[in-house]
Amino acid sequence: MSLFQHEVIASEASTRLDKLLSEINQDSSRSQVQSWISKGLVKVNGQESKANYKCQEGDMLDWSIPEPEALTILPENIQLDIVYEDQDLLVVNKEKGMVVHPSAGHQTGTMVNALLYHCQDLSGINGVERPGIVHRIDKDTSGLLVVAKNDLAHRNLSEQMSEKTIERKYEALVHGEIPHETGMVDAPIGRDPKDRQKMAVVDNGKPAITHFQVLKSYPDYTRIECQLETGRTHQIRVHMKYIGYPLVGDPKYGPRKTLDANGQVLHAKSLAFTHPRTGEWLKFEAPLPTYFADVIDYIEKMY
Repeated sequence: MSLFQHEVIASEASTRLDKLLSEINQDSSRSQVQSWISKGLVKVNGQESKANYKCQEGDMLDWSIPEPEALTILPENIQLDIVYEDQDLLVVNKEKGMVVHPSAGHQTGTMVNALLYHCQDLSGINGVERPGIVHRIDKDTSGLLVVAKNDLAHRNLSEQMSEKTIERKYEALVHGEIPHETGMVDAPIGRDPKDRQKMAVVDNGKPAITHFQVLKSYPDYTRIECQLETGRTHQIRVHMKYIGYPLVGDPKYGPRKTLDANGQVLHAKSLAFTHPRTGEWLKFEAPLPTYFADVIDYIEKMY
């Protein structure tokens, strides 16, 4: 159990207790903070309080953050689309709807559960919860991921990722007709100060750069290819919303009136990198999955 203390300053006065604590604890969601309050782990001036308490200047906040519960990750016989495998790594074409690694809300059915069943030799650099995971894509994003089988491969691939030499291309469908053929979004991304469950373009965010190219235009939609220079959480989804072209089907960043695609229409279609042992340049392509092709077919029939 970790203990923390904070004295409310003038600019924080009249802010709800749960909102203020979620802003102070940027790695914790508002719902997590509300759970701490309901369990009596938060005190205002030495007394337990409610989540909707309006903080006053000079209030002394004391709170305890419980240690995260250890996850028991079990191998599961779940089919994976493995497009490449050798002694050092795998390249997996992840299906839409599959979570990459276990978390408090997803302890089973993840890609890591499936990987542990498929092979016993995943790298341990990211700990027991994310064995072999060099990078990730969102649950409802489909497409290619590289997985490290040993620490040598993991370190090398992570260095390539940080040096921006791994090539990652995505295909997406967005709302609106983009009037130019190519573009670049260079805008920092961080937690949305109004909603801790979301990311947003913010002044104090981490650098994020997305290049995009128009593949095909429709009267109300555009099919695009995106190439990432950086790999921020929800980067393509946030950047395209920021410039006014949110992804079709995106429940978090898209408009309420959108096509029913059970999540964002976004596919990691191309992945290329230098093999960590042989030095060979490897490139992989994943064809458009059925859900993406069905949405395109629906749009083309509209026009």
